Amino acid sequence: MGRTVMTATDDPVVLINIFKCDQRHLDELMERLAALAKVQSGLPGFVSATLHRGLNGRVAANHAVWASATDWKAMTRHPQVVAAMGPILAIATFEPHLYEPGEVTSG
Repeated sequence: MGRTVMTATDDPVVLINIFKCDQRHLDELMERLAALAKVQSGLPGFVSATLHRGLNGRVAANHAVWASATDWKAMTRHPQVVAAMGPILAIATFEPHLYEPGEVTSG
């Protein structure tokens, strides 16, 4: 098993964003989140994004890494991101949280 501990000097932030929607909209939500991630991937500070589909059919999660909180904040105001969020907000609610990276354990 490998173990990595990221420190504050590494400076990245992790976004874990939970989206909730009606079951009938989950496929559409996943498509819209993928389109949003594609837009975000071209912005300064973007490191990675992983989308997760909830097994209950009503939630999705975005686990994204940004180089800094400043880059993440700038992304939230970018016109292309604001435009891509419009269709998402029409079918889902979301709750974003930023985290400091912590311990990573792999097997």
